[in-house]
Amino acid sequence: MQHVQVTTQSQRVDWRLHTNLYEVNLRQYTEQGNFEAFTEALPRLKEMGVHTLWFMPLTPIARQRMKGTLGSYYACSDYTSVNPEFGTLNDFKKLVNVAHELGFKVIIDWVANHTGWDHVWTDSNPEFYKRDASGVFKAASGMDDIIELDYENPSLVRAMIDAMQFWVKACDIDGFRCDLASWVPLHFWKKARPELDAVKPLFWLGEMDAIESKEYLDVFDVAYAWQWMHTTETFYKKDRRVALLTDLLNQYNSICVDGKAALFFTSNHDENSWNGTEFEKYGDMANALAVLGFTWKGMPLLYSGQELPNLKRLKFFDKDVIEWKGGFAMQAFYSKLLQLHTANPALSVTAPVKILNIPSDGHILAYYRSSGNDLVLVILNLSPYPARFRIQSLDVNEPCKELFSGEVKQCSGDSWFELPQWGYKIYVK
Repeated sequence: MQHVQVTTQSQRVDWRLHTNLYEVNLRQYTEQGNFEAFTEALPRLKEMGVHTLWFMPLTPIARQRMKGTLGSYYACSDYTSVNPEFGTLNDFKKLVNVAHELGFKVIIDWVANHTGWDHVWTDSNPEFYKRDASGVFKAASGMDDIIELDYENPSLVRAMIDAMQFWVKACDIDGFRCDLASWVPLHFWKKARPELDAVKPLFWLGEMDAIESKEYLDVFDVAYAWQWMHTTETFYKKDRRVALLTDLLNQYNSICVDGKAALFFTSNHDENSWNGTEFEKYGDMANALAVLGFTWKGMPLLYSGQELPNLKRLKFFDKDVIEWKGGFAMQAFYSKLLQLHTANPALSVTAPVKILNIPSDGHILAYYRSSGNDLVLVILNLSPYPARFRIQSLDVNEPCKELFSGEVKQCSGDSWFELPQWGYKIYVK
């Protein structure tokens, strides 16, 4: 087939520059696990400072080779229907309307690489699928409950774009989080985005690493910081050299230009279920990493329940409700970060970042971001030892207020800073 080359830079929505994402695991969010029950959480999330709601796949789940008692969100049986576990299409429309009235943006998870074994297309359009050497549908790598689609078939490309348009037209969604985006040929996304943006300008998040799949950022607004996620775990558990982190951050910074961004997070649905909570992976460093995710040059993601915090791995294929008990111990922490990221021009996706050199201490990561008269200085102690130090490379001299404590301090290269073990401070001019 002929591959269409299209650029989409002019269509990128401006609200992406200060947005944040909150991933909604609808099945586990409430006992009911449906749209109506989740709607009750919207005022709390709005007050907390959440801006964009990302809903994990809403489509019905294939029964053939289904895993667990409820199956995987990511094994679709029909791209233009709603999983009855969650409610109806009208229920989702009502949820989107309420969310829009409160000022939220709404994006949905789109699984374009594969479907479940009994998707409606396996009967109506079996030619849409890849085949293995024996001629049967090709199972996706490492996942035997899903089968891969063939994007060299122009009819499949057309059908997939039409299915995506259905959700924009029917539900007025604001964008897509595209599952395993780099497993789908780039030519598809280059054709799909302009057609979908013609219906309504949309926000596009791709699940691929921004460095490893940088060519996909020609289409997508945001890509994952997967390498950062793995490297920080290695740092905490094995190799505590700050240079390991700063070198990688500089790589992301070199890729994410012209409003493109990397997505930073300490948890998401895959990581929580399969590799552990943020506290299992990062221990006492988890909160410092969250601070970086909300203040570095990129976009922050919060997963359902992190504001509790949720201390358990949520089952992926079975009902396993988040335990909303004992208040929201982390909500104030995340609220301050969410609201700062949304409101401060220095934390725009396009605002520059400068890493500060601190030769006297090998455990401190410090950087600042600025835009006009706005300045945000972030210092992180990535060690189990208290630290007292100066940042002589800090080329500003400004009175700033610390975000969490309210402390007012003159921030300059001559100032002394103190942090407890695994501590963090954010100074805002």
